[in-house]
Amino acid sequence: MSRQHRDWDEDDVRVRPTRGTRPRSKVRPDVTKAIPATVIAVDRGRFTCLAGDNEVLAVRARHLGRKGLVVGDRVGIDGPLPDNADTLVRIVSREQRHTELRRTADDTDPTERVIVANADQLAIVSSLADPEPSYGFIDRCLVAAFDAGIEPLLILTKSDLASADAVLARYPGLGFPVITTRRLPDRTLVFDGPLVDLLADRTTVLIGHSGVGKSTLVNALVPAADRAVGRVNEVTGRGRHTSTSAYGFAFHGGLLIDTPGVRSFGLAHVDVERVIHAFPDLEPGTAECPRSCTHDEADCALDDYVAQQGIDPARLASLRRLLASMRDQPV
Repeated sequence: MSRQHRDWDEDDVRVRPTRGTRPRSKVRPDVTKAIPATVIAVDRGRFTCLAGDNEVLAVRARHLGRKGLVVGDRVGIDGPLPDNADTLVRIVSREQRHTELRRTADDTDPTERVIVANADQLAIVSSLADPEPSYGFIDRCLVAAFDAGIEPLLILTKSDLASADAVLARYPGLGFPVITTRRLPDRTLVFDGPLVDLLADRTTVLIGHSGVGKSTLVNALVPAADRAVGRVNEVTGRGRHTSTSAYGFAFHGGLLIDTPGVRSFGLAHVDVERVIHAFPDLEPGTAECPRSCTHDEADCALDDYVAQQGIDPARLASLRRLLASMRDQPV
């Protein structure tokens, strides 16, 4: 009987092995010879890495699984480095992160995301005018920085349009550097302080609202960056998103990371009890607070402390607004 006319049986069925039954190779990638690199951009599963002076495009090796990679991650890539910049290499290892800058969409969102890894410094960029400075946003960024163990740096842009005195009075004696920038009549950007020295040999991430001048700042520091510069909406007073993804630039022995402008900075991942550490001018006053004081109670000692020390009451109001929003209470 011909094959096409006889009955089929189980011997005729070809079973394709499933993922769990396929024999696994005993050969594992040798990561001891991997070339050290730093992720400087992420785009749909492709990673731009800086290895020495070379930028290479890489994909994540399968054995890393779903381990997330973000800008700032220190990784190992299999070599040798390709001569063609369009040739892909593999990321075969990721070093343990020493810091993670994280945020959530809002204070009640349980989903947090890592913005940048291994940052030493968080440069909070705020304009003095067009748009007006957002003290609440600055406070939130300070909380995130202190909580992550990252040193803060405040950069106040557009000092040629408005004075920085009000902002400086709001943050007296906090122990972190404050730099102002201004434009000359020929549009040259000038730094009123040792900004380059503060950024050299460090991994610094820039964060701020859209329209505050982050991209302008990056272009002045790294002329080859060519970051798109946007304008502020005259009706809403808000900036337009120009940077769409984080990108790291080699800068004086360190890394300067520009991030997209953000509307809000959620802190759902931060323990409410640790928020006071981001207010070092107020923290000593909590020593006289009642046990388990939430710092917005009638017998909170901070009211008297602020009055005695001559601290701007707006600082205490900012702390209380922040705590209320994190407790999901009306502000």
